[in-house]
Amino acid sequence: MDKTSSNRALIAHLSILGACAGWGLMAPVGKDAMIHGFDGITMVTFRVVGACLLFWIASIFAPKENVPLRDKLMFIGAGIFGLVLNQCCYTIGLSITSPINASIVTTSMPIFAMLLAALILKEPITGKKALGIMMGCAGAVILILTSAAHASDKVGDIRGDLLCLFAQFSFALYLSLFNPLIRRYNVFTINKYMFSWATLLLLPFTISHVTDVVSQPIPASTWWEVGYVVCIGTFVCYILTMIGQRTLRPTVVSVYNYVQPIVSVATSLLMGIGILKPTHALAVILVFSGVWLVTKSKSRNDMEKEKVTD
Repeated sequence: MDKTSSNRALIAHLSILGACAGWGLMAPVGKDAMIHGFDGITMVTFRVVGACLLFWIASIFAPKENVPLRDKLMFIGAGIFGLVLNQCCYTIGLSITSPINASIVTTSMPIFAMLLAALILKEPITGKKALGIMMGCAGAVILILTSAAHASDKVGDIRGDLLCLFAQFSFALYLSLFNPLIRRYNVFTINKYMFSWATLLLLPFTISHVTDVVSQPIPASTWWEVGYVVCIGTFVCYILTMIGQRTLRPTVVSVYNYVQPIVSVATSLLMGIGILKPTHALAVILVFSGVWLVTKSKSRNDMEKEKVTD
């Protein structure tokens, strides 16, 4: 590997690491904001609209790209699966369940990605992948059953867990369906159009509710937390993850999902808004092990290369 490639790989790894750490911190910070003045619908509206404005401003200084009408329309679908469904389900789910549960559930995304890759991209499902899926599902089931038994926003809530789980499925579907589109343009062009469509789709349904919420007295600390969610947890993290995705394989990118629950759990415990129970630890072990098996299994390209070598 030459020096240029090595530097590019290092930048990609640091970018994904930074994005996942930022998302991990966003769970407890966002949860605290939704305890003290905001709710899920208001938070997701601020995320989408705020990031839309930031990406349009940033695009002024980015290289200009010609986007044909067909691709502009394709960004509607990308915005629905990658933003509207993903962020709505995750943010509203986080407002109901604990930040620890929400962050553990995020590690299921590579498993969804593998299943959808098998269905859409015809990637093979090996024995290692199948075992990984079963372990990941077992971890999710334990987490959901624990939440159902307690129904607490510190321990978890089955409704929130399921919403966060669907958010991961939606984002995995976005990656499988729109990967070629993502690779054609720079991060500012992609996000400018995706967040614009998401804003147009979301705002008509939420604007009156958001207006009612923000008209009430809200602590300054909550506004700072919302600022972090919009500026760092959304704008900066989306830029960093796309920088990493352009260089690193999806399996490598997915491994960094492990960072999110580590950061989230530590921060939640320090902030006193999460409780770590033995069943959480078991769920973490099963989900992490399942994702590790899935990411370590061979892809279709790996198998084809081995056939050529043989």
